[in-house]
Amino acid sequence: MIKYFTIEFESGERLDRYLAGEMPDMSRSYIQKLIKDSQIYVNEKPVKANYRLCFDDVIKVTIPELKEPEIAAEELPLDILYEDSDIIIVNKPKQMVVHPAPGHYSGTLVNALMYHCGKELSGINGVMRPGIVHRIDMDTTGSLVVCKNDTAHKCIARQLKEHSIKRVYVALVHGNIKENQGTINAPIGRHPTDRKKMSTHAKHSREAITHYKVLERFGDYTYIQCELETGRTHQIRVHMASIGHPLLGDQVYGPAKCPFKHLQGQTLHAKTLGIIHPSTGEYLEVNAPLPTYFKELLVILTKL
Repeated sequence: MIKYFTIEFESGERLDRYLAGEMPDMSRSYIQKLIKDSQIYVNEKPVKANYRLCFDDVIKVTIPELKEPEIAAEELPLDILYEDSDIIIVNKPKQMVVHPAPGHYSGTLVNALMYHCGKELSGINGVMRPGIVHRIDMDTTGSLVVCKNDTAHKCIARQLKEHSIKRVYVALVHGNIKENQGTINAPIGRHPTDRKKMSTHAKHSREAITHYKVLERFGDYTYIQCELETGRTHQIRVHMASIGHPLLGDQVYGPAKCPFKHLQGQTLHAKTLGIIHPSTGEYLEVNAPLPTYFKELLVILTKL
């Protein structure tokens, strides 16, 4: 497989770091190996990993054909919110990766689903992501729909594309949000210098809209509800940080030090998921209960 990238801004970023951001399924060490093996060229010339990119550079990446590893079914606990012959909706726990990728070939939601569903998972996204039609971050908890056949997969994928799926999250953010509700309409794209982050200041971005509502205030923190009108990578995390209220525990877009040491990543929970059922055509809505850590944190904040 050959991929091309054209640098459309004055970068100065290292080649290996840039490609690690553009190809998140590949580790930086693997990219460095490709560079060393002369599988990556810039302007038709071999370069080193520390080459600094310039405006209008053209990168050619040749990726050797790799045999995809066999993904094993694993007997892991699943919190099933709804299931029938077409779909299964689960309440994903914290610290669980949705599907296998380099560095995470076991312990993922897909490994658990393969054990539970057997071969009854859609194959549109290949052997590494059977049944997976959308994802949530490793440290985000909550409802996620998985498809058991290709017909259901196409139906849910179409609803995602049309932004007709209801997705309501709850989160805890830094600061006291004064207004009771609001809308953030700020396009999101890849961060101009840190390719592993997203940003509202990217040169190339896509429409992103988040509606938020205050549920409770705790002085230095606010408990909010967010409803997505679009579904960009890290959308809620990026949008709330952009207005000065990053998510509590989010060390990527928020403060480096978290005042609550027991937290593992952002306090974000996909509470409500509403879809049109692929077979019945009727509206189906599920609600994922708050995880224990989140409920305990709300109690702590109430006592502050």
